[in-house]
Formats: sequence, structure tokens, C-alpha cells
Amino acid sequence: MIPDELIEKLDEARIVESIAAAERRTSGEIRVCVSHRRRADALGAARRRFHKLGMDETKLRNGVLIFFVPRTQQFAVWGDVAVHEKCGEDFWKDIVVAMTPLLKEERFTDAVALAVEKVGEALTRHFPRDPNDRDELPNRVVGD
Repeated sequence: MIPDELIEKLDEARIVESIAAAERRTSGEIRVCVSHRRRADALGAARRRFHKLGMDETKLRNGVLIFFVPRTQQFAVWGDVAVHEKCGEDFWKDIVVAMTPLLKEERFTDAVALAVEKVGEALTRHFPRDPNDRDELPNRVVGD
């Protein structure tokens, strides 16, 4: 369940459509998770949630999780091994830098959509969609 205080500021349908649009061009998988818990370490929590959601079980190991912790005003982006190998450390930093001003302005949906778009572009470049590709994970915003 997504925390109530964020639901009013997050257009879930727009985010799901952003994910679907990005995934139409790539074999990669993108998920968005909003934590309702207070977490001191968003990156560690994102890594654990990534595994709990089965995102490390995709065929090409090319999943990416965008993880938000509203109660501690943190977020993290975690990708599987193949994404990290292809994109490198600067890729993750660039996404964080792009999202930060939008989050500070409380434009949460815009920040998520931008992150999904940037992740989708990188996944398309490194993991183009195969004609036989199937969507391995549901396109939805999840909570923890």
C-alpha cells in the first residue's frame, strides 16, 4: 500500500504508463516502490526490496527499481548486475541529480516519470527489445 500522504501527490496511472512506454522499447524491467516505513538507509532497503520483488530473477538481469522513502525524504535507484555493468556508476548519479530538484519542488510524479524515462533510454540502448520478449514483471507502483 502506498502511504496516504504520498498518494495525493503521486499520479500512479501516469507512472504506470511511463513504465509501460519505456518497457515497449527494451527487454529491461522497471519497477517503482514507495516505502511506508521510516528507513535510515534507502539504498540498502532498495537492494533488499529489489530481491524480495524477484527483480534479480529476470532473464537478462536487467531490472531497475526506483525506491522512495517519504518518511525520511530519501530515495534510491537500484539496478541488477547487467544494468550496472553496462551503464556504470555515473548513470545512477545522473538519475539522482535529475530527480532531486523535482522532488524538492514536491513534483513527485514528474520526478518518477523522469527517472523512468532516463532508465528506459539506457535500457533501450543496452537491452533493446527482442521480438520474443515478454514482460517479466508487472508494471505497477508497489509498497512495502
